[in-house]
Parts: sequence; C-alpha cells; structure tokens
Amino acid sequence: MKRRRFLSITAAALAWPRLAQAETVWRGTALGAETEVRLYGRQEQAQTALAGLEALLARVEDSFSLYRTSELTRLNRTGRLQPSAWFADLMTLSARLNLLTGGAFDPSVQPLWTALAEGHPPRGPVGWHHITLGPEITLANGQALTFNGIAQGFATDLVRHHLAGHGFAKALVNIGELAAMGGPFRLGIEDPEAGLLAQWHLRNSALAVSSARATLVGGKPHLLHPAGLPLLWSTVAVQAQSAALADGLSTALVFLTQDRIAALKQQMPEVSRIALVDPAGNLMTL
Repeated sequence: MKRRRFLSITAAALAWPRLAQAETVWRGTALGAETEVRLYGRQEQAQTALAGLEALLARVEDSFSLYRTSELTRLNRTGRLQPSAWFADLMTLSARLNLLTGGAFDPSVQPLWTALAEGHPPRGPVGWHHITLGPEITLANGQALTFNGIAQGFATDLVRHHLAGHGFAKALVNIGELAAMGGPFRLGIEDPEAGLLAQWHLRNSALAVSSARATLVGGKPHLLHPAGLPLLWSTVAVQAQSAALADGLSTALVFLTQDRIAALKQQMPEVSRIALVDPAGNLMTL
C-alpha cells in the first residue's frame, strides 16, 4: 500500500523566496514521506532546534505508523488502546472532520485499502460510528484505522510548534504537508494531468494537496470513500491555520460537491482558501 502523502510533494511545486536571513535546510523521512525543514535565522539557533527534530519525528512514528510497532498498530491488532495525548488529539480532530464532512473523512477505511491492495473483498467493518472514544479507545471486531490522510499534517504542526518553541519566526516545514512560519512563501498548485494551475503565497498558515489519481492501488485511485462514493475532483488544495486540518479536509473534499464544500468552508473560519480541479482540468477557488 503506497502512502497517500506522496501527493503533496509531487503536487506542490515550491519556489523559495530570497531572504536576507541565513538559511539552514534539514532533510529526512517521516511516516513514509520525504521531509524538509527550511529555517531562517542564526546557524547556532538552527542547529539547536534541529537537534531534537529526529527524536520528535521518531515519537510521531511510534504513535501513528502503520509499518512498525506503534500505538496505531497496537490498536488495530487488539481493538483497544489507552492513547497518548497526541493520539487522543488526532482522534478528536478525526471525529470532528468525520462529522463536518458527513462521513467522507473516515480513518476506518483501512480494511478497504487492504482489500484493494491484496485483491480480496474487504474484511472488517468500516465506519467511524463503530469506534468508542474515551480514556480507552475501542474498535469493533475486525475494524482497523489508518491515519494516512491526516497524520503527516499533524506531524507538520508538531514540528512547527517545536521550532516556534526555539524562537523561530520564519521557517517552511514540509513533513508531507506544508506549513509556513512567517513568509510569504510562493507555492505552485499542480494537477497531475493539467499541470501548474495556480500560485499561492503562504504566510503563517498551512497547505495540503490531494490528487485522486496521482497514486493508483490495484489500478484504482488511492482515495477511498467509506461508502464507495465516486471521486468528484481531480485535485483539491486546502489552505488553513493547521496542517492537520488542511490534510484531513483535502482527503475528504474530493468526494463532496462544490456547493457542499462552499457551505463547509463557511462553517470553518480556520480555512482560508480551497482550490478544486475538476476532471477536465478546470480550476475553481473558494
């Protein structure tokens, strides 16, 4: 099963502005994605901030990875988990997004992913309503979760907060999703078929991009609706205060109509801009 967040790297073409401050660049991997952090400030300050970054990302993997022992794999294996604060926060945000999107955002689609990748009918129930939240999280028998549609955004926010705690006011963080501290940073919004369609300037906000057919699993688009509804958009880009919020929304909005998306945006002041690219390559910005 390929990781969903390959998309935000290939679907967002970056053009870095020239800044007077010294630039320090760190690169690595997290949650299956290539990562990059660009810091603008004193080199000594940057090295101090970066010293704790790998440990922070290792903790993220320990919580949300599907490919190593983690809180998520323990929950999927046993159906029960007493979550860490990070895990509980991400479950709370996931519940909010599931409600706001009418169920289009649903981490319980993991059995559908597995079935698609392995070529067999889905095993295990799908649906957020089967999950019990609280001091202990419980899943229905056979249920499994994936945070591929939100965890990288959550990690991006954690890194941004880590850097702010070290006194940075200007940085660009790409942990599968993009978050700007200061700015502006100029970014291109691309569709795999239509190419570059827009350029946005990002300042103190985050950007996530989902392109339905950028990755295929079993010959089918990698984005799955829990009820099997069809994709309506080729690419969705979301700019929001939080990278996790932008990430989760960009995952879900590919299944919603333009009117439904516009109404949803009115309910969410944290969301500043949404770009929709239809299958013909036409761009609409809300």
